[in-house]
Amino acid sequence: MNAKYVVDLAAEERAELDQLVKKGKAAARKITRARILLLADEGGGGPAWTDEAIVESLGCGICTVRSTRKRLVEEGLSAAIKRKKQVRPSRMRTLDGAAEARLLAIACGPAPEGRARWTMQLLADQLVALEIVETVSHDTVWRTLKKTTSSRT
Repeated sequence: MNAKYVVDLAAEERAELDQLVKKGKAAARKITRARILLLADEGGGGPAWTDEAIVESLGCGICTVRSTRKRLVEEGLSAAIKRKKQVRPSRMRTLDGAAEARLLAIACGPAPEGRARWTMQLLADQLVALEIVETVSHDTVWRTLKKTTSSRT
């Protein structure tokens, strides 16, 4: 049990979580979090389980149990069982919208002298030469062009 974040569910909340677990039609993480809250509930009729007992019973991590408790207390039931939105992306995009537009314009234009067509590496080198980006790999160029419906041929 965690004294700092005590789970005390109202009857309606408990019924909602019971229904979610019994149906089994939600994402596995959501169901696991619902089970965590049901086991950790102080007012659930029986004694509340300790964090360690919940981990052993459900096969999840101790951090999952603790963060689920914390989010319930601080943010409410819906925030505790839903996936947390990412505040910022893990890695910034190499090509933003303007750079993608420039890439498409280059790729749809005439090929460099002495070449029949653009290659991914030539396009990547051209983006760097025109100072659109500092560095870019041919894989990034390929993925960006793959997203579009334009044809390079």
